[in-house]
Amino acid sequence: MTVNKGLEWTFDTVAAAYEKFRPGYTDDLYKMLFEYIDIDNSSHVVEVGIGGGQATLPILKTGCILTAVEYGEKFSKLCEKKFEEYKNFSVINEKFENVSFPDSQYDLVYSASAFHWVPEDIGYTKVYGMLKHGGAFARFANHPYRDKGNPNISAEIDKLYSKYYCEYYGKDIKAEREYSEEQAICRAKIAEKYGFTDIRHAMFYRTRTFLAKEYIELLGTYSDHIAIEEKIRTEFFTKIEETINQYGGTFTIYDTIDLQLARKP
Repeated sequence: MTVNKGLEWTFDTVAAAYEKFRPGYTDDLYKMLFEYIDIDNSSHVVEVGIGGGQATLPILKTGCILTAVEYGEKFSKLCEKKFEEYKNFSVINEKFENVSFPDSQYDLVYSASAFHWVPEDIGYTKVYGMLKHGGAFARFANHPYRDKGNPNISAEIDKLYSKYYCEYYGKDIKAEREYSEEQAICRAKIAEKYGFTDIRHAMFYRTRTFLAKEYIELLGTYSDHIAIEEKIRTEFFTKIEETINQYGGTFTIYDTIDLQLARKP
């Protein structure tokens, strides 16, 4: 598994937009999670990479004691304010790998679209040590796929990516592929290497439709897009917005959400 090194700072520059445009997760995902591990007001839980709190409220509502770890200072402050009514909630503003946690004290450690920032060996080993026997690790993420119902608009946007994104990063354009169950299974199996058992996975699906301007704001929350030089990024985003407006003014994203569950024996 690769780690996106060097771009961690980008998310904190757009904390408000991230909180607004990045999606939450499906009810079915939480249903499966809570069937796998019982969480209540006696439970101790850690969320790795809270971001804008997209995956936090369903866990908080169980009454558990929830500690979030978040590298971004603006995100940390945003979530402290967002969940201030929950006295069982706190945020540690630091990288997960730099925080010391007591061994065998937590019922659940989970991470939503954030664990890929943590080096695999450090992350899984640390989580395993933190969990009580019988405790669970839940890793899930959203994988958006561009409008497959409108191939013409996708072809035009590919041209823009080739001109702006690929030239900026010195990369060849690659055909975009939907996230597959094979990828989800491979991700789930990682936990086996670190001593976890009872490993499960699931896939959930949905669509989201954006106006052209909204879609540009969403793109502005992606780390590799934020890092593009401002003048180039502005022109790139303007061209995408114009293209979407030329093809009807809306753009649909097809989301695949994968969930991996693993237990400390």
